[in-house]
Amino acid sequence: MTSQKESTTTTTSTIVAQQSKTAGRLLLSGGTVVALIVLVAFFFVMRPDTFLSFVNVRNILYQVSILAIIAGAQTIVMVVGDFDLSVGATSSLAGSVAAALMIADDPTSVPVAILAGLAVGLFVGLVNGVLIAYLNLSAFVATLATMTSVIGLAYLVTAGTTLFGMPAEFTQLGQGRFLNIPLPVYFAIVISLIIWAMLRFTTVGRRWYAIGGNVEVARLSGVNVRFARLLAFTLAGFVSAIGGILLSARLGSASAEQGGDNMMFSVAAVFLGMTVIRSGAANLGGTMIGVAIIGVMSNGLNILGVNAYIQQVVTGLIIIAAVTLSSLRHRER
Repeated sequence: MTSQKESTTTTTSTIVAQQSKTAGRLLLSGGTVVALIVLVAFFFVMRPDTFLSFVNVRNILYQVSILAIIAGAQTIVMVVGDFDLSVGATSSLAGSVAAALMIADDPTSVPVAILAGLAVGLFVGLVNGVLIAYLNLSAFVATLATMTSVIGLAYLVTAGTTLFGMPAEFTQLGQGRFLNIPLPVYFAIVISLIIWAMLRFTTVGRRWYAIGGNVEVARLSGVNVRFARLLAFTLAGFVSAIGGILLSARLGSASAEQGGDNMMFSVAAVFLGMTVIRSGAANLGGTMIGVAIIGVMSNGLNILGVNAYIQQVVTGLIIIAAVTLSSLRHRER
């Protein structure tokens, strides 16, 4: 009788332990989505007349559109297993170059100025790729050095000032609307869909995921690891430049550090997104959920009148939570 009772107790304990483990896994895999839902519900309860209004939702989308583009660039690099500290600086330099060309004494046409800005982003990404893929520098060291140099170049281009006076044809790209929705929102959606399709359906996307999963296995499978990493960083630089040019168009100005915060936020968004899927890998859908969390948090705190310095503290805590969840997700694997 005692033996039977002990057996029943043991079975019950095992079931409880398994249920707890399953609940933990569900929390890890769905925690980011749940966090977004909780944030939306909380701010709606606090400001029911404002938060979910069309105008405010449009504002949130407008505010995060540039971040979504730069976070997409960061996602590409993190899929490969690296990260890029220079995406924010690259976006600033690209926007500054385009703006400087348009307001020069002998002004360049808007299309040519935009192409010049995109070329700058492409070149910075290429330099990162060469340093990391071919010269075997760590991504942290290489992109930190590039970020520092690029910020210096941006200061040289802008002469340490804020550039104004771009043509209306250019600012329309960042301030115009279609169906009462700001144009940068459409740009962000299109670029995100292209990156998602590239990662999901193309050979190069599958190779990037293979490298991020295990570099040696990918190499032994015939993947040209160096070229694939070079391509990832180059594309990330190009996409970052798009974000920087659109940011300058949206603000109607350009300065050396106006995209600096986007680097930190893009990393946080990707880490938050890595908890969404079972593999714990960087993925575009998860990154967009991370972007939404950051946007909702920032907008909601502004509506509640929370001090900007407190918002910085909250942002730091979000990044810590994102990295912790991502780490726990990898351990679950």
